[in-house]
Formats: sequence, structure tokens, C-alpha cells
Amino acid sequence: MPRDVIINGRPIGPRHPPYLIAELSGNHNGELARALALVDAAKAAGADAVKLQTYTADTITIDHDGPGFRLEGGLWQGRTLHDLYREAHTPWDWHEALFAHARSIGLTIFSSPFDDTAVDLLEQLDAPAFKIASFELNDLPLIRRAARSGKPLIVSTGLATLGEVADAVEAAGDVPLVLLHCVSGYPTPPEDCNLRTIPHLAEAFSVAVGLSDHTHGLAVPVAAAALGAVVIEKHFTLSRAEGGVDSAFSLEPAEFRGMADSVRTAWAALGRVHYGVEPSEAGGRDYRRSLYVVADVPAGAALTAANVRSIRPGFGMEPKHLPAVLGRRAARALKRGDPLRWDMLLLEDAP
Repeated sequence: MPRDVIINGRPIGPRHPPYLIAELSGNHNGELARALALVDAAKAAGADAVKLQTYTADTITIDHDGPGFRLEGGLWQGRTLHDLYREAHTPWDWHEALFAHARSIGLTIFSSPFDDTAVDLLEQLDAPAFKIASFELNDLPLIRRAARSGKPLIVSTGLATLGEVADAVEAAGDVPLVLLHCVSGYPTPPEDCNLRTIPHLAEAFSVAVGLSDHTHGLAVPVAAAALGAVVIEKHFTLSRAEGGVDSAFSLEPAEFRGMADSVRTAWAALGRVHYGVEPSEAGGRDYRRSLYVVADVPAGAALTAANVRSIRPGFGMEPKHLPAVLGRRAARALKRGDPLRWDMLLLEDAP
């Protein structure tokens, strides 16, 4: 079993309920007040942490309209990368206020850095962890820079081959590490999710594994929890109707609360490998099947299928003994409704 990863005092691993991250991304719509309200709403909706993205348009791309710099298809069809990231970025001068506010309400906050200067800023804010986004998984120098902080790393695996994931794990070195299985489709169809990858990643790298999810609804995160996901990350918005660059595949507060409750219930239901009686089954064994006298039997008469049957309740002999009982004689008169016991049979007939 992989070792627990500790973020801000909270252990993350298979022995603990899934760690729920509300990803704010660009759903603040360029308003600090909205960003602060998102932090409050995430706390109220049951998130363990809220996550930002720390970049500017100029640290993540360049202002250029050449081949490859304009998006084709999807939610952001036709926009240049620089234009999209200029709208979606969280201004760096908001970070201190957001970190302070989250901490004031007891909510863990950290971010995804997209270059070394972002790591520097987040270190100044004493971020308790770093998240490496899927599109940055192949930026091994960035992973090494974040790892030098000694803080836990959460790394999304969207778009990556198994070999690329292995390179990222190696770049992370000895810092506590969580991998997030991820499909970087926005939104992701459930049939693309391949959730069986979660236990495979955990076995392949002996690390804690979770899910960064971009599907609509709650079913996929719940299924991931049932497969052992220790972290669930979902994009979060106050209202899809009010727009936002990621709002189309984000959960609203009531939905996030529903996911939180369902995911934690799914984790609790995993339990342990166990056979026997649980507390909720107390007394249930008394109403399993057993052998009963179902018609009066005179002393010395033979027991037959007409006067002995396997029925409920369970105070008689185990039904497995029925073949050995049939044909034997009653040691005394037996009454309909008597639970059958060996001492009701003649001694010479007893096993």
C-alpha cells in the first residue's frame, strides 16, 4: 500500500476518505469578489481544498496568431491561446488575498504553477502543495523545480503515455506524490474515462492515485472512488448560467455537495474484505433456514420429507443435515413447529 501523502495536516491515501479539490480555474470571470465567493462556496460544498492556476498569458504562451496558436474545435473554437489565457488567468496580485481568505475559513488552498516564476510566487505564499497540470506533465524541468520545494506534488496524467508518466514520476524524485488519472477532454465523455487505469497506476508506481475529472455529473467520480481513487478534482463554478471559460464542465455548489456526499459514501462502502455478520445484520442469522418438524411425529416414527423440512427461522439443525436425518426415527413424540436437534433422534440412529 502506498504511503500517505500529507497536505496541510490532512492524510491522503487508501485508508482515508477521498480528498476533494474544487478547481476554480477561470470561473471567477475576472472578478476578485467572485473568486472569494467561490472559495466560500467550495468550503460550504464539502471541498477539502480549493485550487487556483498560477500563470499569465505571457508565461504560458506568446501573443501570436500563427499555426498552432489558434484553437480548433471544442469549447474555445477560434480563440488564440493568448486571448483565452488572458481571460482565464487568476491575476497574481489576487493570490495573497485568496490564500489569506481560504486559510481564514479553514480551507486548504494551493495552485498549479506553469513556470518557475509561478513556483516562486507560490513558495512565498507557503503553498502546502503543487499541482502539475496534464499539459505540463512533459515539462520535466518544471516538475523538478516544484519538487525542489519539498512540498507534495499532485500530477495529472491526461494525454500522457505510460512512459511519460514514468518520466514525470522520476522527475518528482522523493517528494510525496499523488498521480491523478485524467482525460483532458473538455468535457470528457464517460466512455473515454477508462477508470480501470486508476488501480493500474497505483500498482505500476506504488503511489496514491486519484482522478481529475471533466465529465458532466457525478457518476464518474463515484465510480472512481469505488476503484480506489484517493483524490477527486472537479472544476467548480457558482453558476454555469453566468458563464466562465470552464463553466460548461464545472459543478455548481449543490452538485459538488452531492458529489462529496456520494464519493464519501462510496469510499465508506468499500470497507474491508470481510465474511460473517456486520452490526446491521445483528439477529439476522436467527432467520436463516434450518430443519423443523412441520407435522407431528409419534415416538419411534420415521422422519420423512412430509414431516421435516428446511424452513425459516434458524433455530434448528443446519439444512445440510437433511439427507442424514430423513429415515431416522424420533426418540420421542415431536410437535409441529419444533426445531429439530440430534437429541430428538434415537441414539442408535444418531451420527
